[in-house]
This record gives sequence, C-alpha cells and structure tokens, in this order.
Amino acid sequence: MDFASKIRLIKDFPRPGINFRDITTLLQDGPAFGQVVNALADLCREMKPDIIACPEARGFVLGAPLAYVLGKGLVLMRKPGKLPGKTIACQYQLEYGTDALEVHEGAIRPGQRVLLVDDILATGGTMAAAAKLIQQCGGQVAGIAFLLELEGLKGIEKLGNHQVVTLIKCEA
Repeated sequence: MDFASKIRLIKDFPRPGINFRDITTLLQDGPAFGQVVNALADLCREMKPDIIACPEARGFVLGAPLAYVLGKGLVLMRKPGKLPGKTIACQYQLEYGTDALEVHEGAIRPGQRVLLVDDILATGGTMAAAAKLIQQCGGQVAGIAFLLELEGLKGIEKLGNHQVVTLIKCEA
C-alpha cells in the first residue's frame, strides 16, 4: 500500500512556509492504519525490544497498537506535570526555548531494551531527548521507529548511532 498517499499535506500550517503532514487522514482509514502498524512491527521485531516507549501525543497513537502487536508493554513519555507520582525528566532544546519529557520512575528498568516510537521525524530533538531519558533510566535504546521522516530537516543526524526505521520518507 502507498502509505504516503494517505497523508494529507496542509500548506502554510501552523505558519506560512511550513508544509504540515497530517497523518489523521491515514489513521481514519482502518485497513491502512492496520497495515502501518503491521509494517512497523515487521521492521521492529529484529530489534528485540523488551518494551515500547513513545512521546506524547501522536507517538501514543502508533506506540500503543505496536506494543499490542509485538506483545510488549508500553511506557508513556509526557510533558512535565502530566504524570502522577515520581518522574525522571530530560530537558531538550527547542528552536525558541526548552522543553522536557518525563517518565515514571521505575518504568524503564536497568538493562531493558526499549523501542522508541513516534509519528514523524522532523528535527529530531524530541526523540534525541527520549533516547537520553531511556539511558538516564539505565535502559538501552533497541531502536527508533517512525511512520514518516522529513528528510530535508536532517533530524536523523541528532539520533546518533541508534538504529532508525521509517515507513515513509519525503522532503520537508
């Protein structure tokens, strides 16, 4: 299936000059969504993850069904203040400031192999922070999976030596 044809392009969103890739049109197509999850599972099985982790919010949309198909647990990575209880955080740089991701303390066990999943690889900042957070917790990044990579933004360069898989590659 041509997954790229299921993703809507919205020009000048959220501001002029940005070409936004809207995956909601793919998600609304049940058979296509199922094929995306199965295709990602096929690419990720060889990474032998112990658990799946994904940043909010659209990472949840792909990470949860992928964890189900692979028979693995799911760790949610949230913005500060969204998780109850004790958390571990990793700050990262944005174009205009900083942000952070948090996980529950103990959600990632030392030595655990973690597959990181998100919808789109753009600048790579969020997923680089997610990988650092896994390492802060004592886990190992087994690999990183995306539905779509915006190649012109070179976000993959921020992900170092991690194994990265994507289903779709296109220009930003």
